Amino acid sequence: MDILANARRLVIGLLLLGLLGLAWPGLTMAESFDRQNLRMSDFAHEDLRGNDFIRADLAGSNLAHTNLQGVRLFSANLSKANLEGADMRGATLDGARLIKANLTNARLEGAYAVSTDFRGAVIDGADFTDVLLDPTMNDMLCEVATGTNPDTGRETRETLYCP
Repeated sequence: MDILANARRLVIGLLLLGLLGLAWPGLTMAESFDRQNLRMSDFAHEDLRGNDFIRADLAGSNLAHTNLQGVRLFSANLSKANLEGADMRGATLDGARLIKANLTNARLEGAYAVSTDFRGAVIDGADFTDVLLDPTMNDMLCEVATGTNPDTGRETRETLYCP
Protein backbone atom coordinates (compact mmCIF):
# COMPACT_ATOMS: atom_id res chain seq x y z
CA MET A 1 0.00 0.00 0.00
CA ASP A 2 1.33 3.39 -0.87
CA ILE A 3 1.49 6.51 1.28
CA LEU A 4 -1.23 8.27 -0.73
CA ALA A 5 -3.74 5.46 -0.14
CA ASN A 6 -3.01 5.52 3.62
CA ALA A 7 -3.44 9.31 3.71
CA ARG A 8 -6.82 9.00 1.94
CA ARG A 9 -7.99 6.41 4.45
CA LEU A 10 -6.87 8.61 7.34
CA VAL A 11 -8.73 11.63 5.95
CA ILE A 12 -11.90 9.58 5.34
CA GLY A 13 -11.68 8.14 8.86
CA LEU A 14 -11.30 11.59 10.41
CA LEU A 15 -14.23 12.89 8.38
CA LEU A 16 -16.42 10.00 9.56
CA LEU A 17 -15.40 10.60 13.17
CA GLY A 18 -16.25 14.27 12.74
CA LEU A 19 -19.67 13.44 11.33
CA LEU A 20 -20.32 11.24 14.35
CA GLY A 21 -19.25 14.00 16.73
CA LEU A 22 -16.28 12.03 17.99
CA ALA A 23 -13.45 14.18 16.69
CA TRP A 24 -14.14 17.31 18.76
CA PRO A 25 -13.45 17.25 22.48
CA GLY A 26 -16.22 18.79 24.57
CA LEU A 27 -18.99 17.81 22.14
CA THR A 28 -21.26 15.46 24.04
CA MET A 29 -23.56 12.95 22.45
CA ALA A 30 -27.08 12.52 23.82
CA GLU A 31 -27.20 9.92 26.54
CA SER A 32 -29.80 8.19 28.65
CA PHE A 33 -29.28 8.34 32.41
CA ASP A 34 -32.54 6.53 33.16
CA ARG A 35 -32.67 5.40 36.80
CA GLN A 36 -28.97 6.12 37.36
CA ASN A 37 -27.53 7.24 40.68
CA LEU A 38 -25.96 10.61 39.92
CA ARG A 39 -26.11 12.05 43.44
CA MET A 40 -23.71 14.93 44.08
CA SER A 41 -22.58 14.98 40.41
CA ASP A 42 -21.11 18.16 38.93
CA PHE A 43 -22.67 19.13 35.59
CA ALA A 44 -22.18 22.91 36.07
CA HIS A 45 -22.01 24.94 32.84
CA GLU A 46 -22.57 21.86 30.63
CA ASP A 47 -24.84 21.57 27.60
CA LEU A 48 -27.06 18.59 28.38
CA ARG A 49 -29.70 19.13 25.68
CA GLY A 50 -31.04 15.88 24.28
CA ASN A 51 -30.17 13.80 27.33
CA ASP A 52 -32.68 11.77 29.33
CA PHE A 53 -32.60 11.85 33.13
CA ILE A 54 -35.86 9.95 33.58
CA ARG A 55 -36.14 8.66 37.17
CA ALA A 56 -32.45 9.58 37.73
CA ASP A 57 -31.26 10.45 41.24
CA LEU A 58 -29.57 13.85 40.97
CA ALA A 59 -30.01 14.81 44.62
CA GLY A 60 -27.44 17.37 45.71
CA SER A 61 -25.99 17.68 42.20
CA ASN A 62 -24.53 20.89 40.79
CA LEU A 63 -26.42 21.86 37.62
CA ALA A 64 -25.72 25.59 37.90
CA HIS A 65 -25.80 27.46 34.58
CA THR A 66 -26.46 24.20 32.75
CA ASN A 67 -28.36 24.02 29.46
CA LEU A 68 -31.25 21.64 30.12
CA GLN A 69 -33.52 22.84 27.31
CA GLY A 70 -36.01 20.13 26.42
CA VAL A 71 -34.35 17.60 28.72
CA ARG A 72 -36.55 14.84 30.10
CA LEU A 73 -36.39 14.85 33.91
CA PHE A 74 -39.60 12.89 34.42
CA SER A 75 -39.79 11.63 38.03
CA ALA A 76 -36.14 12.62 38.65
CA ASN A 77 -34.92 13.37 42.16
CA LEU A 78 -33.43 16.88 42.13
CA SER A 79 -33.76 17.48 45.87
CA LYS A 80 -31.18 19.98 47.14
CA ALA A 81 -29.76 20.28 43.62
CA ASN A 82 -28.16 23.57 42.57
CA LEU A 83 -29.97 24.74 39.41
CA GLU A 84 -29.00 28.39 39.74
CA GLY A 85 -29.16 30.07 36.34
CA ALA A 86 -30.05 26.78 34.62
CA ASP A 87 -31.87 26.98 31.28
CA MET A 88 -34.74 24.51 31.63
CA ARG A 89 -36.96 25.88 28.87
CA GLY A 90 -39.28 23.17 27.56
CA ALA A 91 -37.98 20.54 29.99
CA THR A 92 -40.25 17.73 31.16
CA LEU A 93 -40.31 17.81 34.97
CA ASP A 94 -43.55 15.90 35.53
CA GLY A 95 -43.33 14.06 38.83
CA ALA A 96 -39.84 15.39 39.59
CA ARG A 97 -38.81 16.25 43.16
CA LEU A 98 -37.10 19.63 43.50
CA ILE A 99 -37.43 19.77 47.27
CA LYS A 100 -35.11 22.47 48.65
CA ALA A 101 -33.52 22.90 45.21
CA ASN A 102 -31.86 26.20 44.32
CA LEU A 103 -33.64 27.62 41.24
CA THR A 104 -32.32 31.16 41.62
CA ASN A 105 -32.50 32.92 38.22
CA ALA A 106 -33.43 29.66 36.44
CA ARG A 107 -35.46 29.78 33.23
CA LEU A 108 -38.30 27.26 33.16
CA GLU A 109 -40.32 28.82 30.34
CA GLY A 110 -42.68 26.31 28.74
CA ALA A 111 -41.59 23.46 31.03
CA TYR A 112 -44.11 20.76 31.84
CA ALA A 113 -44.19 20.48 35.64
CA VAL A 114 -47.46 18.82 36.63
CA SER A 115 -47.09 16.82 39.86
CA THR A 116 -43.67 18.37 40.45
CA ASP A 117 -42.70 18.96 44.07
CA PHE A 118 -41.06 22.36 44.66
CA ARG A 119 -41.44 22.38 48.47
CA GLY A 120 -38.75 24.54 50.07
CA ALA A 121 -37.20 25.45 46.70
CA VAL A 122 -35.48 28.82 46.33
CA ILE A 123 -37.05 30.50 43.29
CA ASP A 124 -35.68 34.06 43.52
CA GLY A 125 -35.60 35.45 39.99
CA ALA A 126 -36.85 32.22 38.39
CA ASP A 127 -38.96 32.58 35.23
CA PHE A 128 -42.04 30.30 35.19
CA THR A 129 -43.61 31.76 32.02
CA ASP A 130 -46.04 29.25 30.46
CA VAL A 131 -45.07 26.49 32.93
CA LEU A 132 -47.88 24.02 33.54
CA LEU A 133 -48.12 23.60 37.34
CA ASP A 134 -50.64 22.10 39.74
CA PRO A 135 -52.73 24.97 41.19
CA THR A 136 -51.78 24.01 44.76
CA MET A 137 -48.05 24.05 43.92
CA ASN A 138 -48.48 27.36 42.07
CA ASP A 139 -50.08 28.90 45.17
CA MET A 140 -47.25 27.58 47.35
CA LEU A 141 -44.63 29.07 45.01
CA CYS A 142 -46.44 32.43 45.07
CA GLU A 143 -45.91 32.55 48.85
CA VAL A 144 -42.12 32.70 48.35
CA ALA A 145 -41.78 34.21 44.86
CA THR A 146 -39.43 37.21 44.66
CA GLY A 147 -37.01 38.78 42.23
CA THR A 148 -36.62 39.39 38.53
CA ASN A 149 -34.95 37.05 36.08
CA PRO A 150 -31.76 38.72 34.78
CA ASP A 151 -32.06 37.14 31.31
CA THR A 152 -35.75 37.72 30.58
CA GLY A 153 -36.42 40.77 32.78
CA ARG A 154 -39.62 39.12 34.07
CA GLU A 155 -40.63 39.19 37.72
CA THR A 156 -41.05 35.73 39.24
CA ARG A 157 -44.43 36.64 40.77
CA GLU A 158 -45.76 37.79 37.40
CA THR A 159 -44.65 34.60 35.63
CA LEU A 160 -46.59 32.59 38.23
CA TYR A 161 -49.66 34.89 37.94
CA CYS A 162 -49.52 35.54 41.68
CA PRO A 163 -52.24 37.83 43.08
